[in-house]
Amino acid sequence: MRPKQWLKNGFIFVPLLFDRKLAIPHYLLATIEGFFLLCLCASTVYLINDLADIESDRAHPTKKNRPLPSGQLSRSVAIVAAILFPLIVIPLAFVLSWEFAVIVIIYLISQILYSFWLKHIVIIDVLLLASAYMLRVVAGVELVDVVRFSPWLYLFTGMLALFIGFGKRRQEIVLLQRDASSSRAILDQYNIALLDEMIMMSTTMTLLTYSLYTFSAEGLPPNHSMMLTIPFVLYGLLRYLYLIHVRGEGGAPDEVILKDHPLQATVALWALTVLIVLYVIRS
Repeated sequence: MRPKQWLKNGFIFVPLLFDRKLAIPHYLLATIEGFFLLCLCASTVYLINDLADIESDRAHPTKKNRPLPSGQLSRSVAIVAAILFPLIVIPLAFVLSWEFAVIVIIYLISQILYSFWLKHIVIIDVLLLASAYMLRVVAGVELVDVVRFSPWLYLFTGMLALFIGFGKRRQEIVLLQRDASSSRAILDQYNIALLDEMIMMSTTMTLLTYSLYTFSAEGLPPNHSMMLTIPFVLYGLLRYLYLIHVRGEGGAPDEVILKDHPLQATVALWALTVLIVLYVIRS
């Protein structure tokens, strides 16, 4: 079920935070409930993905230790769980909101298609992973009656996800070297030079879209104080690039952020500054 990767579902809180609804109990509770439903939904996808990749994962230096490829968990148990979780999640999602339920279903279908087909198509594989992050934000929007939420945040989320996704592909090639294709066939369609170009492009677009949000979105303080958060985003991107190119890290984003203290401090300071700007300074 990969509980460490549930951190990605935190993107559902983005609309709640940026629409200034964080202190409204009804919206906060609905978003928390949505978060846990997304966690079960994501775990379904992880189980299906691990079942589909069980043989190739056994050739991977770290994935071979996962419960399914290592034999700690039987296939039958995983299959039952992968069937049971959606039967729990989808009805409960409709209780929250039919729009939210539709997003959950779209997420499930797209990620199942990824597991069995789309992950074998170059570039589309990373684009689809990035869309999963955007769907988490859309899911949060459907649980909050947004008033001030800017479309720039959708673009920022997508570009950030592409940046992380291409960085992860690069790290996989570096880690596996000549054995890359035996663990993930799509890696034959990438190389370091191409991925560096893609990372550079997505880095630029991530910073640009966030910067445009800070001074062009409606509902922000008129003194443009949200621009104070740009340096944290810039440092976070540069730190991640440092981890990829110098430290040889940059694999699973949840593992990186849980291990790297400077990155953790940057995220915390960024979040604190956003809270001050949106909830203290206000417009």
